[in-house]
Amino acid sequence: MTAALRPELPALMVEDQVRAALLEDLGRAGDITTLSTIGPEMTATAGMNARDPGVVAGLELARTAFRLVDPSIVFEALVADGDRVAPGTAIARISGRARGLLSAERVGLNFLMHLSGIATYTATFADEIAHTRAKVCCTRKTIPGLRALEKYAVRLGGGSNHRYGLDDAVLIKDNHIAVSGGVAAAVHAARAYCGHLVKIEIEVDGLDQMREALTAAPDVILLDNMGPERLREAVAINAAHWQLGGDAYAADPRRTRLEASGNVKIDTVRAIAETGVDYISTSKITMAAPTLDIGLDVAIKR
Repeated sequence: MTAALRPELPALMVEDQVRAALLEDLGRAGDITTLSTIGPEMTATAGMNARDPGVVAGLELARTAFRLVDPSIVFEALVADGDRVAPGTAIARISGRARGLLSAERVGLNFLMHLSGIATYTATFADEIAHTRAKVCCTRKTIPGLRALEKYAVRLGGGSNHRYGLDDAVLIKDNHIAVSGGVAAAVHAARAYCGHLVKIEIEVDGLDQMREALTAAPDVILLDNMGPERLREAVAINAAHWQLGGDAYAADPRRTRLEASGNVKIDTVRAIAETGVDYISTSKITMAAPTLDIGLDVAIKR
């Protein structure tokens, strides 16, 4: 990932997240194991190394954990967020007072391993569909309190973000449609309420619903639990509605975008992407991602 495309996290948000995690871990009395066994003037060096292949995410959170515990600790990142690493790759070098280094270790690694796991798992999906125009997207199924961080990791892995919350985009689902009086009516109601700067997406479970939705020109139509054959038909219907074909269909900014969801797995995502849909949303890249194994080897100087 190039530096120009690499996402960034606001420093204030990073510090608040890490501070809360440290307070949770250190509790009322601090790291009593380290305080009782390590002298206050002892120093240490540590190497942070990847044990599995993956995509790194969360270095600034790890750095902040050590800084908040002991501002004198030096954290030197040897790679950048978004970099792909092989087993054995040195990720960071850390040096300073041993007490602070040991007390911050777990929180720093927790953030780094969790976010790197999400970035890595997202990359497996993104790599699988790289030959298509489709983008894999995360959902709002995230660990409470960590959504912005997890969505950051998804972007580092080559994925795209769906809406962050209920307030930044409209997603009309079956219950909204039932109360609103129909697919097109729901889209028109949302457009009137939100204005022209808010994206509007509507979920449909059949092609007849999709045709009705197109008459209201939503920004995105979510095609729920449709297999590849029906997805290809949906793409054809969309192209015919907008009177576009070939490269013009892919590039035209006016047309409704199509998103597929349901039964998205690493062994199905390629076939879904090859139907011509624009987006593929799945909770798996945040909720089912294993952590990336990263070790911290500490040497204490006596």
